[in-house]
Amino acid sequence: MDLWMDTLKVIVRIMTILPLLLGVGLFMGKRSIGELPVFDFLVVLVLGSVVGADIADPKIDHIHTVTAIIFIALLQKLIVWLKLRNRKVGKFLTFEPTIVIYEGEMIEENLSRIQYSLDNITHMLREKDVYELDGVELGIIEPNGQLSVKLKNAKEAVTREDMGFPYRGGGYDIPLILDGQLQKDLLMRSGRDMEWLNTKLGTNDVADVFYGALTSQGEFHFSLKGKKVDSLPPIEH
Repeated sequence: MDLWMDTLKVIVRIMTILPLLLGVGLFMGKRSIGELPVFDFLVVLVLGSVVGADIADPKIDHIHTVTAIIFIALLQKLIVWLKLRNRKVGKFLTFEPTIVIYEGEMIEENLSRIQYSLDNITHMLREKDVYELDGVELGIIEPNGQLSVKLKNAKEAVTREDMGFPYRGGGYDIPLILDGQLQKDLLMRSGRDMEWLNTKLGTNDVADVFYGALTSQGEFHFSLKGKKVDSLPPIEH
């Protein structure tokens, strides 16, 4: 009799936990179920442990599991909010992007620092359909561990400029302003100063800028906080 009761408890728990996890997953957002940053990976790992223990052991009070899941979801939301409000918190809780390839050469020091081998990088390049290191202008290991690649101009696909269409930019961005905060070190390393930046911003203040970047062609572009965009493409599932 006890065996049947325990089996029934497990079935009921699965039927209640799965809808709860679905709701929590939607609440936490798509960033938590894509290619996971470190903190989000830990959240998913803890959720799996809590749910696994609850389903496997009918003697555990089910309400405690439900409470733990809800608390974990709320904690994750709090941490995300803190990361968005304070870049120092964000840097502490995740990895920084690391340049591992520049102008066709591996950056040995950076590879050693993040403990990636040459085999790791060449494998990731092949996944990007890149088979010649010499053709890579910039290779970056992102905070989620994935490799982003910028090919040299001669190796890139045909562009609008090549076809004689109006030029729409290119190269890469150096982010000088992130959510109203000036990245002073990047401004200095790019050879610009506050006078130049103020000229580019015109009547706008740094605090009003959501994202401002200097392109590799020396052009500066920015978007203001609170700007509404009504013409996004209707991409839905």
